[in-house]
Amino acid sequence: MLLSREVLAGIVTTLALIPEVISFSVIAGVDPKVSLVASIVLALSMSVLGGRPAMVTAAAGSVALVVAPLVKDQGVEYLLPAVILAGIVQIAFGLLGFARLARFIPRSVMLGFVNALGILIFVAQVPHLIDVPWLVYPLFALTVVIILVLPRFTKAVPAPLVAIVVVTAIVMLAHLTVPNVGDEGAIGGALPGITPFLVPLNLSTLAIVWPTALSVAFVGLLETLLTAKLVDDITDTRSHKNRESWALGVANILAGFYGGIAGCAMIGQTIVNVKMARARTRISTFVAGLVLLAMVTLLSDVMAQIPMVALAAVMMIVAITTVDWHSVRPSTLRRMPLPESLVMAVTIAVVVATGNLAIGVLVGVVLAMVLFARRVAHVISVTRVVAGSGPDAVARYAVHGPLFFGSSNDLVERFSYADDPPAVVIDFSDSQIWDASSVAALDSVVTKYRQHGIEASVEGLDGRSSVFHRRLSGHLS
Repeated sequence: MLLSREVLAGIVTTLALIPEVISFSVIAGVDPKVSLVASIVLALSMSVLGGRPAMVTAAAGSVALVVAPLVKDQGVEYLLPAVILAGIVQIAFGLLGFARLARFIPRSVMLGFVNALGILIFVAQVPHLIDVPWLVYPLFALTVVIILVLPRFTKAVPAPLVAIVVVTAIVMLAHLTVPNVGDEGAIGGALPGITPFLVPLNLSTLAIVWPTALSVAFVGLLETLLTAKLVDDITDTRSHKNRESWALGVANILAGFYGGIAGCAMIGQTIVNVKMARARTRISTFVAGLVLLAMVTLLSDVMAQIPMVALAAVMMIVAITTVDWHSVRPSTLRRMPLPESLVMAVTIAVVVATGNLAIGVLVGVVLAMVLFARRVAHVISVTRVVAGSGPDAVARYAVHGPLFFGSSNDLVERFSYADDPPAVVIDFSDSQIWDASSVAALDSVVTKYRQHGIEASVEGLDGRSSVFHRRLSGHLS
């Protein structure tokens, strides 16, 4: 049962993969077979090496957008060194453990990422339903009905696979003329050999390719790590993000040498695999690579006959199920803090406007950081109590809240230097010191008191803050 489920999931994932990979090759300015062969290499190698089982990796749209200017301006021969350099960066990223940084992506950005993904997937299918023969529409309706109704009777076979097979059979047996996969680009023929290195291996080549290589590396890493996190949530399992990062680098280098273009996690197809087809193991993605290989080499004529409307209907339902509808309900938005909703909305808007998930996520993270810094800048408070009178009077200041570069900037302004008695105590029992900026601010406070002839003492620091303060105090200016 498990094996059959995984195999069938791999088949339906392949069918959902083919048209997108072909269309992305057009964006990148490379031959469709280049992207298809690279996708085979990526899918097979990541099934073995990757740290997130059941996640689909192939030649992706985000990478295509990044490499397109290089191919257009310099020629396709510069693509291989760019892909190799990008792979090396990704390997280093994973081996150095930098994938842990993904945990700092806020939930609001993740929701924006998921919702924008649903919008992009849906919008990308709309052209397949515009200016097409009228027969497309009943075939679309039939596909949707099969996908929605079949799971009520059986889940032994993925409903999307049944829908695609049934609609393709109807079109072929009735000799109907509707747009199909073959119209998207040539996909058959023998496999290419090793990609030749056609540019000189020197600093001039490096100067040309390194900006594109870094963009490919980090766009691919960002989409892959976010997709892995999404799959973790769907399957209630944990992935190995660092392993996924260096494995992606290795897979991209292999795909560069045998195929010619890089890739990353395919989010829509991953949703098809883990959510609609219920795949959970590496078998599904390995089968997807093998089926794609068979489709390209042996079954290209059959693959070319698959109606685009069937694949579009599958992906539209994927898009609808991808959106986190709870996050955009009015009742949810009323309860959420305004900054959180703003970050989600901006992430969605930027992704939809640019068509690039990575750019949207980066903008969302930066905005979240800015809004967070603005909030925590006012997180501390200082209370003043004067005990005694005359020469024996003591002013005690109690600091509340963590001190760091964002919150300690206005600490100096919280004290009454000219009005305080000869003795001042600054109590940190309810506060901590986290960075050098805080120590510098506290030194400024003590210095100002000395200028007024007042001796200020600090007490109540916890062990870590006390050690940190002793090490830096008096050495920062």
